[in-house]
Amino acid sequence: MAKVHPGRYTATIDGEFVVFVIGMRFNKLWKVHQWLPVFRAMPKMIATLMKHPEKGMLGARTMWAGRTITMIQYWRSFDHLERFSRDANDPHLGPWRRYNQRVAKSGDVGVYHETYKIGPGQYECVYANMPAMGLAAVGNHQPVGGRSEAAREGSAPGGACAVATPRRAGRRAAAARRRRRRPPRDRRPRGRGRRGQRPP
Repeated sequence: MAKVHPGRYTATIDGEFVVFVIGMRFNKLWKVHQWLPVFRAMPKMIATLMKHPEKGMLGARTMWAGRTITMIQYWRSFDHLERFSRDANDPHLGPWRRYNQRVAKSGDVGVYHETYKIGPGQYECVYANMPAMGLAAVGNHQPVGGRSEAAREGSAPGGACAVATPRRAGRRAAAARRRRRRPPRDRRPRGRGRRGQRPP
């Protein structure tokens, strides 16, 4: 069982990094002969990447929701990710070509990916009573000091937080609602004018 760290923590990582989200969907569950090769391809890739950390993958986490499997990967750089995806000696290019040749046109299996290149000061992490997971599992996992709500000093070095925390976001939303409800001010002068006449 993963160790739970009581209290509030954040995570940092040196320099730029890449978050790569990749997944597949079983559009037609009965077409086992179509989705099974796609399903089996990813563990081989991960095994290779874990065996060779110099290829640049820092860590990965898999999630399953209904018919969709999603894996979130953390990479040292976009160059590392691109090099792995295009190298014929690595176990990605072959399965990708076979998918396009044999499966893609049928629509039996769906695949997708998203790539995010993130620089210093462009992210925020908060973990409350959680094991070290996500960026904390591949970067520097450290406690949040004082009453900081956003872990500004920890997870976004040299810049503002990329995402507001729920409490701070709630205060901003409440202030915006009060401004919308406030009736517009009557800017016409009150009382008598300079010449003793009431304004129209």
